[in-house]
Amino acid sequence: MTLADIVFTQVGGLRTACVTRKQLVELITAHATRNHTSAASIDPMLIFSTNGHSISIANRDKTMGALLNQADLLHADGQSVVLFSRYFSEHPIPERSATTDMIHDVPQMSPLRLRHFLLGAKQSTVEKCADTLADMHSNFVIAGTHHGYFSQQQEDELIEKINQVRPDVLWVGLGKPKEQLFALRHKHHLKVPVVISCGGCFNFVTGEYKRAPQAMQEMGLEWLHRAVTEPRKLLWRYLTTNPHAVFCAVKHRHRQSLR
Repeated sequence: MTLADIVFTQVGGLRTACVTRKQLVELITAHATRNHTSAASIDPMLIFSTNGHSISIANRDKTMGALLNQADLLHADGQSVVLFSRYFSEHPIPERSATTDMIHDVPQMSPLRLRHFLLGAKQSTVEKCADTLADMHSNFVIAGTHHGYFSQQQEDELIEKINQVRPDVLWVGLGKPKEQLFALRHKHHLKVPVVISCGGCFNFVTGEYKRAPQAMQEMGLEWLHRAVTEPRKLLWRYLTTNPHAVFCAVKHRHRQSLR
């Protein structure tokens, strides 16, 4: 599978891929494999995510919307995006592809031994995440880790460190918009086939953040679980951005899809 095979649709003003979790893994592994076998240098494929919060801030902040739409592929991290696409977009998105699932889907849905570099969170967290993933999946090879507390002046040294170990996939968990800015700023400098923005994914792998029960995930209520478990941090955010995301989905309804 290649990017040319993907149908894109507009959801809340964001160019979002209509892909299953399996197709997303196939795309990631195919790009990594093609990069290894090609004699020419290939720029990384940038994979960003979208959810109700993303739609809201993208419509409030044109700069953020432009950042997200510069991804080679924007996938539906939130169930709300899938629901919005069914009612308000030209093409429906088949299923949610949460980043917290994707980091496990890649080794579970493909037998390939890919090398991964984890960037973000506290050093203790990212190292524990790396150990956990390597223990859970024999084909999830850790090429390296680095915490997320670095200045822009330190980025050239960090890019050199990443390039030296030549990972197949770079997971960037710096939070929006820092992770998108980092990926776009260094797209032409990174010698990595695939770069994936992943927010707080490492904290979920380590168990520091708790996922909602499966039933709540399937009903699109994982945001409610997070709001209840972390009210000071997230309750007000969801109460303000969720209604706005619905408004934005309606406002942009039936915009022409893009391939």
